[in-house]
Amino acid sequence: MELEHTPRRMAAGEVLWQENAEVDLFCVLKAGWAYSFRYLDNGTMQILSVYLPGDILGLRDFGFSRRRTGVAMVNEGLVSCFSHQHLFQLIRSSPALAAGLIAIVVRKQAMLTERLVYIGRHTAQQRLAHFLYEIYLRLRSIGAVEEGNFQLPLSQEQLGDVLGLSAVHVSRTFSLLREEGLVLKERQDVYFPDPQALAQMAEFNASYLDEPVPDAFQVLSQTHMMAS
Repeated sequence: MELEHTPRRMAAGEVLWQENAEVDLFCVLKAGWAYSFRYLDNGTMQILSVYLPGDILGLRDFGFSRRRTGVAMVNEGLVSCFSHQHLFQLIRSSPALAAGLIAIVVRKQAMLTERLVYIGRHTAQQRLAHFLYEIYLRLRSIGAVEEGNFQLPLSQEQLGDVLGLSAVHVSRTFSLLREEGLVLKERQDVYFPDPQALAQMAEFNASYLDEPVPDAFQVLSQTHMMAS
């Protein structure tokens, strides 16, 4: 059995679901970027997670009847959606898949924890540098970095909503990073002249992204494969 259904094309800015909507589907992001968000009482938005191709959308809503956050596309893309029932069937047939889904949720939570720490305890430069370097590593892991260059389709307003900064502050911070020779950005094209220098400035610890899957998960997966 496969998790994904026929992909559906999505437009830039299109909302997959709003906060508090009924939980009926989960989706795999096949192409494009997406983000989860919450609207605050003052009308502003907080972006909680940024999703890249291969990520599962809505998985943190599993176990709830209503959506905890909304999800929208950053740019054009493709999504493949599946139902609660389909997910239950897969979990019953594959303990390894169930363990893998738990690992995905836990690691996404670790990413959100890192973001909260940086928003609360670091400078604007470190916040932006940390986020950019995290995106760089995530894109590199899926082969979306070419000769150190990658595409960043998020607007300055969206970056501000991720980092708790104004769009003006984001622009100024990009200028400072450029002056220090750490980040070169031209529209959506981003390049790090010295990735390690950027990581050092941001005090980046990549263990929450690249730590190997625990042995218990590997044993479970191998056991399931031998029994299949």
